[in-house]
Amino acid sequence: MEKATFAAGCFWGVEHAFRQVPGVQDAACGYIGGHIDHPTYEQVCTDRTGHAEAVEVTFDPTRVSYTELLDAFWRMHDPTTLNRQGPDFGTQYRSGIFYHSEEQRRLAEESKAALQAGFGKPIVTEINEAGPFWRAEEYHQQYFDKRGMYSCG
Repeated sequence: MEKATFAAGCFWGVEHAFRQVPGVQDAACGYIGGHIDHPTYEQVCTDRTGHAEAVEVTFDPTRVSYTELLDAFWRMHDPTTLNRQGPDFGTQYRSGIFYHSEEQRRLAEESKAALQAGFGKPIVTEINEAGPFWRAEEYHQQYFDKRGMYSCG
């Protein structure tokens, strides 16, 4: 199994979308990219911790490639809106790819460049090395499935 980490706005929808991809073994909501350890949802929502709401994906590379996960990521959000997805705004809702290897970094940069060639607006998705991923509180995990809803807005 391998890990991939993505931020694309409200993590509930991102987690649900990745769980639908064949070959994804697990997807967990959490926080990445900030400057405090073990942040809480309330802290992240202040927009002062530097964390993004993110999803850590555990996948079987023999069943789904990292490139296929990148393709799913690009389709599930608008990568041209800075610090915003739908009704949610703040740096915690930024678009980001957090790579776990140099191969993931290379593929993410190539994927972004190829997508940018077809877009009229600049893609603002950040590409950074994955640092600590702090799993979100349990009530955030599989939030949509627990509530029978499938939209953050």
